[in-house]
Amino acid sequence: MSEKAQKTRDQIDSKYKWNIEAMFSDESQIEPILQEVLEEAGSYSDFAGRLTESAATLLSALRQRDAIWQKLEKVYVYARMRRDEDNRKTEYQAMTDRCQTVIAQVSAAMSFFTPELLSASEETLLSYIRQEPGLAQYEFFIRDLLREKAHVLSKEEENILAQMGEITGATNDIFTMLNNADIKFGKITDEDGDEVELTHGNYITFMESHSRQVRKDAYEQMYAPFKSMINTIGATYNYNTKTDVISARIRKYDSARHAALSGDNIPGEVYDNLIKVVNDNLPAVHRYMEIRKRLLGVDKLHMYDIYVPLIELPKQVIPYEEGLEIMREGLAPLGGEYLARMNRGIEEGWIDVYENQGKTSGAYSFGSYDSYPYILLNYTDTLKDVFTIVHEMGHSMHSSYTREAQPYIYGSHSIFTAEVASTVNESLLMRYLLKKEKDPQMQKYLLNLYIEEFRTTLFRQTMFAEFEDITHKAIENDQVLTPQWMCEEYQKLNDKYFGPAVEKDDTIRYEWARIPHFYNAFYVYKYATGYSAATAISGKILEEGAPARDAYIEFLKTGESDHPIELLKLAGVDMSSPQPIQQAMETFTALVDQFEALV
Repeated sequence: MSEKAQKTRDQIDSKYKWNIEAMFSDESQIEPILQEVLEEAGSYSDFAGRLTESAATLLSALRQRDAIWQKLEKVYVYARMRRDEDNRKTEYQAMTDRCQTVIAQVSAAMSFFTPELLSASEETLLSYIRQEPGLAQYEFFIRDLLREKAHVLSKEEENILAQMGEITGATNDIFTMLNNADIKFGKITDEDGDEVELTHGNYITFMESHSRQVRKDAYEQMYAPFKSMINTIGATYNYNTKTDVISARIRKYDSARHAALSGDNIPGEVYDNLIKVVNDNLPAVHRYMEIRKRLLGVDKLHMYDIYVPLIELPKQVIPYEEGLEIMREGLAPLGGEYLARMNRGIEEGWIDVYENQGKTSGAYSFGSYDSYPYILLNYTDTLKDVFTIVHEMGHSMHSSYTREAQPYIYGSHSIFTAEVASTVNESLLMRYLLKKEKDPQMQKYLLNLYIEEFRTTLFRQTMFAEFEDITHKAIENDQVLTPQWMCEEYQKLNDKYFGPAVEKDDTIRYEWARIPHFYNAFYVYKYATGYSAATAISGKILEEGAPARDAYIEFLKTGESDHPIELLKLAGVDMSSPQPIQQAMETFTALVDQFEALV
């Protein structure tokens, strides 16, 4: 929508705006709070050198630390959300910048906390927990820090690594500048004969074009600059991977992967199970590619044919209120209490619904420990928007349950569990729509949409995870990552995942060179595990009813009060076992069977 066609924020009815005033009714409160936080952070240094002198001192330090961050978090969240309402308003950009400066100052003032806590013996800290009842709620937090103690260096060594941080993070910055600022993809001619600048943002739109020539042009032009700069990007990724490996060795981890998984205490078998089970079930993807080839009516299926929709979406307009009703129906299996809490949230003003001039694009769930779990949308009356509401409501309901049940220190979520709550909702909605839909065309569209979600989230992210595993193990075995070798390894993976129905080409081998996630190693597997866990949980809720639903609600209340694998067990899913991944694979295979029978 053009800027002129968009409404200004004051033209949007207040019932479609979030109730942000519930956070601060008067913005003149904000600067005094920031000043108070800075003063409290400054005096926090009084604990330095005596943090663990007694159980009472440690408890006081932990409580003050939480109180400072809780106040600062609320102001920062408010500033960010106000900025996102209309990014043209400089006062909220300034407020956000001010908060970020204060966050940096507070972090610096409290930087002594973890090294000093870990300088005490485990025996001393555990004896304090036994002595002081108030420390009971901090037991998991303290034990989790102690778990990583072997990987924390001396204060002097930690200081050196901290100072080196800017340099060791340089490869990510170099790739980001290259990828977002320097690389240009040129123009392509679209379906209407217009010349359009190709960008990262519109690439997928062109890949979904029904014109094969447009898809091919976009595909080849997207990869051309990466091919021309492959030596530079190859060297950048090589040193990024070396940094991961060397950092892990310095901190005495078994491997770079061990270091990355250790923060959430994820066993290596979780990663290996994912890759193995997905590999064992690739024939279902290969069969789907055969179906895609047949439906597109092409002699040869190319990588630029992978994203074009196979079934046209029947025309429909879904107004916001109708979208909410569809959400309520789709999430009914979660029970009356869940729906009542959700409806209360809608009434209280959690959601900012429509786009307006200057508003941040996309969607998110955001909030502080003692605010509503707000949702930003840019609703445009489509089915995709309904799935977006359901997804973000999953995050917000997770936050609502957690913050009510947990103290501040456990009041957020790891990525490993956060994506489960949002994807359970999406899965329930999809299964509801498929069950109630009578129109054959819409049934086929929904099935294909569901299959594509599996392909892009579970299979694609696992392929990325496998590539990361290969490259890091190569460095650990003293191999140099040459661009040619990485292209060959990536080509082998792509051929394996997509199967014989897709033509081999010399372009897709460069895809690894354009993936930003590879500069944050061993992260993408969480999308695949989260999707698998959510598929298993939603299936259990629909099959078992109240017991599975109640177990899931208990999981939503846990926040970060234990490690993700243990928390998911409360919902009846053991991600240390290959079973949830296998269940997801069986669901995918059944969807392909259904789709094939209809087309």
